[in-house]
Amino acid sequence: MISFVKGTAEELSESSVIVETAGGVGYEIFMTGPQMSRIRQGDPVRIYTYLQVKEDGMALFGFLTRQDLAMFKLLILVNGVGPKGAMGILSRFSPDDLRMAVLSEDVKTISQAPGIGKKTAQKLILELKDKISTGISHAGPVSLEAVSQGSAAAPALENGKMEAAEALTALGYSASEAYKAVRQVEGVPDQDVEAILRAALKYL
Repeated sequence: MISFVKGTAEELSESSVIVETAGGVGYEIFMTGPQMSRIRQGDPVRIYTYLQVKEDGMALFGFLTRQDLAMFKLLILVNGVGPKGAMGILSRFSPDDLRMAVLSEDVKTISQAPGIGKKTAQKLILELKDKISTGISHAGPVSLEAVSQGSAAAPALENGKMEAAEALTALGYSASEAYKAVRQVEGVPDQDVEAILRAALKYL
């Protein structure tokens, strides 16, 4: 098992990087576009990896943080989502955004990932929501407040932002979309809900 590869980014392509280690060995590691955009040729890197072994060969999938790798490992546990499917999902969502979408049972948002249809998104939510939850009840769809307060990676919203997020969900946006939008609003007084709402709409 190769837990991580540390060395110099020698060659970059659209979907992979070749890292030369201290021993002079070059490892090709497949990564998502957002991760690749953070690497420059010649950079010293430490990439956390997952080794896929198949009959016709092996492949290394890499991530810049342990959090990204952990989410990847959860995704490949879902029936029908292999390493390539998981990479497609993580090319579209950060681990935090995906966690929000799963906790809010947001099929529409998850279906936006490359190669992920409605049925696969539903299966993903069903199989992962208990694994990534923090004690939230999943008897029905997760409320916006639960999404805001139920995850260590999701700081609770202030009252004004919560009201603005609720207004967005009333307009038809999903809980995860609303949470993500209002969370990006800065420099607006919490009591000015209308201003928060106007600012949040710019992110949707």
